[in-house]
Amino acid sequence: MPMPCDPAGGEVLVKVRAVGICGSDLHWYKEGRIGPTPAEYPQILGHEPSGDVVAVGAGVTQIKPGDRVLVEPALNCGTCELCMSGRHNACIRSRFMGAPGAPGLLREYALVPQSNLVHIPDTMDYVHGTIAEPVAVAVHVLRMSRIRLGSTVAVIGAGPIGLLCAAVARAAGASEIFIADRLAHRIEMGRKMGADVGVHVPSESLRDVVMDRTRGRGVDVAIDAAGDSSTFNAGLSIARFGGQYVLVGLPSEREMKLDLHLAMGKELTIQTMKRSNHTAHEAIELIQAGKISDAMVTHRVPLARAPEAFKVLDDYREGVGKVVIEM
Repeated sequence: MPMPCDPAGGEVLVKVRAVGICGSDLHWYKEGRIGPTPAEYPQILGHEPSGDVVAVGAGVTQIKPGDRVLVEPALNCGTCELCMSGRHNACIRSRFMGAPGAPGLLREYALVPQSNLVHIPDTMDYVHGTIAEPVAVAVHVLRMSRIRLGSTVAVIGAGPIGLLCAAVARAAGASEIFIADRLAHRIEMGRKMGADVGVHVPSESLRDVVMDRTRGRGVDVAIDAAGDSSTFNAGLSIARFGGQYVLVGLPSEREMKLDLHLAMGKELTIQTMKRSNHTAHEAIELIQAGKISDAMVTHRVPLARAPEAFKVLDDYREGVGKVVIEM
């Protein structure tokens, strides 16, 4: 790409230092789409960046050259009824960096609006800065869920978002946290991130483990961070009567088969999630307070090796957890 021009009014030029690879990046990579939205080639991925401010445009007062920042990846209008009501993540005119219509941040320089930048502390390294965006997603899950002090929580899928949901649930005071995955090394990461009970689903029944530990009650909140046809109804089955099922993972399937009879029989609340909603500050505070382990960051690779990193993630090789591309 050509070097960006000087920032216009309200814009900031950022030198990207590190970018985390997200599960949604992997959907674009593997499937060429997310749900009904096809990729538009060439499409630049990456929406978990941290970096340095290089230059600012006219009217920029809250950011200055040399500041360390992370980038909020959603470009929202600020004027629709959703934005005006505080639900910026559901903006009807939103464009998302890394999706069609807005290039992502797997590049060395980017022009972004001042309003999309959040300061990160000088003591926080750039890799931890990249974690703040997915932690913000987990914080939004916490806001939209019924997780309270003493809650029981099950997380299905121990990818980075699932691991962070477990960590945030622990920080919120959940009394017992289950985490399930088909990969043994990710279950071990889940324990390091705050889960009490790990379930290796190829060899154990998640429902049996949860029902045994909760004496047949089920969990208060079941978080589906896998978004797979095999996990939808598993989540519904382990939620207690009157409990909540939260779908965070992006399904590959265009049409999902939920057992609504099961959900209605328990009068479950089904909550879907979309990204985060201005929760980056809380995410940074949790990281700074040591509430979020970096055990999930297993690979740090230079930009030139990004294709190899995507392949490792696609194949689940080398005990991979979270991959961060460093410039």
